[in-house]
Amino acid sequence: MSQAPPSSVLPWLAPGQAFPPVESAWGEGDPAPGLLAAGGVLDVTTLVAAYSKGIFPWYSAGQPILWWSTHPRMVLQVAQFRLHRSLRKSIRSLLQADRLDIRMDHDVARIIQACAQAPRDGQQGTWILPAMAQAYTRLASAGAVHSVETWIDGELAGGLYAVNLGRMVFGESMFSRQSDASKIALAALVAFCRAHDMPWIDCQQETSHLASMGAQAVPREAFCRHLRMVLEQPAPHWKFESLYWRHLLGEAVSDGKFLT
Repeated sequence: MSQAPPSSVLPWLAPGQAFPPVESAWGEGDPAPGLLAAGGVLDVTTLVAAYSKGIFPWYSAGQPILWWSTHPRMVLQVAQFRLHRSLRKSIRSLLQADRLDIRMDHDVARIIQACAQAPRDGQQGTWILPAMAQAYTRLASAGAVHSVETWIDGELAGGLYAVNLGRMVFGESMFSRQSDASKIALAALVAFCRAHDMPWIDCQQETSHLASMGAQAVPREAFCRHLRMVLEQPAPHWKFESLYWRHLLGEAVSDGKFLT
């Protein structure tokens, strides 16, 4: 049986052309639910415009640039983050032994490249193609992409990078070279977001791993409504302070040490 045609023709964007309304993205009955448009460019202006409307690029080698606005949208509300006991124990132990250092924007380009070399679970290769890595590196130079880096015993153990506009954080990708290193980076990002009144981290698509840490699916309309509200607020200064762990661990911390 042949597959039914999509309910609407996929728009092809010329460089600089405005995005169609997110409500026009393909739906559940179409071949690729959430797909909004193809084409365009990955320059800073286009990426900022996309993220400001709840749109993100995601495509594979041999494909044109594909733009998505998924429904529902996977979001981690930082107040609902589940810090599992084993991860809490690992963070506390590393801090107590003065082995853990969280750095932000120490080397964003290096983090993006490390993520590009780490395929997602169950996938061959990576979605972070060279053009994508270059685009997000340019966006970092413009101040809209940031890294959260887990350093253990002075070595880069893992990390993540994210887009930040206003008080909204869009998680992009993460990698680990040591056990739990990417999870520690995510926990640090949650602590940072709690400290700076950034209530949501966009996770884009639903996975069981994210769900286990408290992420939930929200309707696209609710996501875009929240996005419009927080975009109007000033972005924070991306520097991690050890006291931010208090927002996650519930314990007083000074210079990476727990106060007793």
